[in-house]
Amino acid sequence: MSELVSRRSLRVRGLLVFAFVALLWAWMALPWLSGDVTIPYDAKAHFQAQIQFLANALHRGDSPFWTPNIFGGSPQIADPQSLIFSPAILLALFDKAPSFRSMDTYVLVLLLTGGLAFAQFGRERGWHPAAQVAAALVFAFGASASWRLQHVGQVQSLSCFAVSFWLLARALERASWRSGLAAGAAAGVMVVTPDQIDLLGLYVLVGYTIWFALKGREPWVALRRVWPTLLAGGVVGFAIIALPLLMTVLFSEVSNRAEIDYGEAARGSLHPAFLLTAFIGDLFGAADPKVDFWGPSSAAWAPGSLTLSQNMGQVYVGALPLLAVIFWLSGGIRRVSAEARFVLGALLAMIIYAVGAYTPLFPLIFHWLPGTDMFRRPADATFMIGALMALLTGFAVNAILSESYTGALLRPLAITAILTAAACAAALGIAFTLGRLGVAWPVIAVGAAWLASALVLLGLLTRLDRRRVAAGPMLALLVVGLGLHVAVDIRLNNGPNESTATSPERYAVMEPNTDNDTIAYLKAVLARGHREPARRDRVELLGSDFHWPNLGMIHGFDTAFGYNPLHMAEFTEATGARDHMGGALDRTFTPMFPSFRSTFADMLGVRFIVSAIPVERVDRSLKPGDVTLLARTRDGYIYENPRALPRVLYVPAARQASFASLLEEGLPADFDPRKVVLLEKPGEDAIVAPAGGDRAAKAQVRLVSYANTEVVVEVDAASAGYVVLNDVWHPWWRATVNDEQADILKANVLFRAVQIEAGKSTIRFSFRPLDGAIAELREKVLGPEAEPETNSLINLSMVR
Repeated sequence: MSELVSRRSLRVRGLLVFAFVALLWAWMALPWLSGDVTIPYDAKAHFQAQIQFLANALHRGDSPFWTPNIFGGSPQIADPQSLIFSPAILLALFDKAPSFRSMDTYVLVLLLTGGLAFAQFGRERGWHPAAQVAAALVFAFGASASWRLQHVGQVQSLSCFAVSFWLLARALERASWRSGLAAGAAAGVMVVTPDQIDLLGLYVLVGYTIWFALKGREPWVALRRVWPTLLAGGVVGFAIIALPLLMTVLFSEVSNRAEIDYGEAARGSLHPAFLLTAFIGDLFGAADPKVDFWGPSSAAWAPGSLTLSQNMGQVYVGALPLLAVIFWLSGGIRRVSAEARFVLGALLAMIIYAVGAYTPLFPLIFHWLPGTDMFRRPADATFMIGALMALLTGFAVNAILSESYTGALLRPLAITAILTAAACAAALGIAFTLGRLGVAWPVIAVGAAWLASALVLLGLLTRLDRRRVAAGPMLALLVVGLGLHVAVDIRLNNGPNESTATSPERYAVMEPNTDNDTIAYLKAVLARGHREPARRDRVELLGSDFHWPNLGMIHGFDTAFGYNPLHMAEFTEATGARDHMGGALDRTFTPMFPSFRSTFADMLGVRFIVSAIPVERVDRSLKPGDVTLLARTRDGYIYENPRALPRVLYVPAARQASFASLLEEGLPADFDPRKVVLLEKPGEDAIVAPAGGDRAAKAQVRLVSYANTEVVVEVDAASAGYVVLNDVWHPWWRATVNDEQADILKANVLFRAVQIEAGKSTIRFSFRPLDGAIAELREKVLGPEAEPETNSLINLSMVR
């Protein structure tokens, strides 16, 4: 009976811990939850657009697997940041216009979920409730979890890592295949949207599994005991990630991120000076708009040596958590449990990885550790540094509240005080050297005050009666007092700032029902053009604001460029597209696309140009009359290119051309895309343009329907020829002509063409990513001569 009461008491205690964590989380997250502020930058410019695109597609019964709205078309299903394979898709499924607040709440709930997972991890190890609370808060609001909220995909990965780690530990301890299934599912959800946090998290999970097997005297016995658990987890995890990951890998091979060179990765390293922010939260002025940021990636140091934003180097997890870990470790590593030593080792490995090129180990890591050469910024490991510090905080606080330090108190307190003083002195020294002492000393003073209060609190905790801290009013006082100290500290030092919080009004143009005059004007002129049988015009958005490039995904129109770190390399080479067009003067031209007054601009169908500055300052080759000024709005100038071609054309003949040469030299001066289509591999039955003359080009072409993953064209041609669809070519598209399968030819370097006979034809372009990815994989494995699979057994009704 007493055992049953004890279990019930522990269960109630656990629920109270969860409730207290949730209460503190709600207070710390209130600025976003209330809607007073919203998460800016990538959270809006990229991820809000992604979620709205999903909602648009799902609520009109369309497929979200391909978007025509950016970069001339892009395979969303293969983009790890599209949110298709994340829990965020539920927001799009149940709300046709997910709000800023709902998206922000989703991000913050992810952090709460990870924090509660760590609290449960500690509860299953008998941690003191105060230790559970501290670990949860450090995870949810420490280091990059607070400072980099805008990186929604990485926050999602971090949360999945915490859940995976807890479930894996439980599965291994209990040798339960059911727990193994849960752990595998959590890890699968983490890896299915691959980023650097997934990779690092996966290494920690694998390392933990190896450590668990080797920690005893008979590793093979341990492995025999848990192999069904590992097998169950591996099977379910593989089932989740197999196809999405295959598509992502295949897409990345032809993307602008197919390779990351060592130099680029080295510039994404965490300067060791950033580690001082573990002691002094906003040491370099990253959160204060009144202070010019003076951290290692700023002009105050070596300009251009690092490519980090000002919020990327922050690793503050709170004064008490940091000093508790230092104090605990200063008492002697032998007093640290084997599991905690593993976490400590993982933390040190993450710090070494994060500082990257500042250690001699990074070249070896980058070139020899699988997966690390796929990512450009080792400083992203600050996410994992925060997570592992959360676990160590739990271990440390639990040890301090559970062990006796009688006779061994002076040494750890002295070491902790000396390290704290040394960090403050180093911060003052750097500020003095760089001439920033005037702005730095108040911040250092505030940080020192928090560190001093934490040091005093640590001293008090070590002197408490261990029986009193485990039950009764003292237990409640400790949990509430320690939790409030950590929460208030992190809330003040890692709270909303210019990197993580801004007014929602700034992003009003991203609301689906916005009254923005530029968007209203564009929608009106685009709608008029779409009434013509073969037209579907594109827009180029130049430098209006950071969040403008992906507006087409929200408002349903097609833009020439967009904002996405991952897009097709050939499109970039042909057009000069970048990840993001931050300003109008960032626009670069290429031999293929030398000007807005060019054949390629016409082929791409860029009819309207929105520029924050007069377009002649962007494209200095323009002459009067090349483009027409249509309107002047609050956001800029709207121009029309009257020569923009329809989205679909009938072309009577083909000519062979080297696409590599065209990318390097540009299109021939005499090339007319209405008369000739350029093909790299015309085929034996190609209709070749006669030398010195043109074939007649009499045909009626109509764009019958245009959806994300299906385009239907009707043509009535007097003679055989080609139908050219000026959308980006991708190997996962399939075509039929009058319900018979037809090859999609890569045309004019980037676009799609289908050969037709004289008379009436209906051409249907369908995006089939599953069939396409499997066929591409088969070709890679068996070679280009492998027989194609004509009747795929796998067909998703959603992929039309």
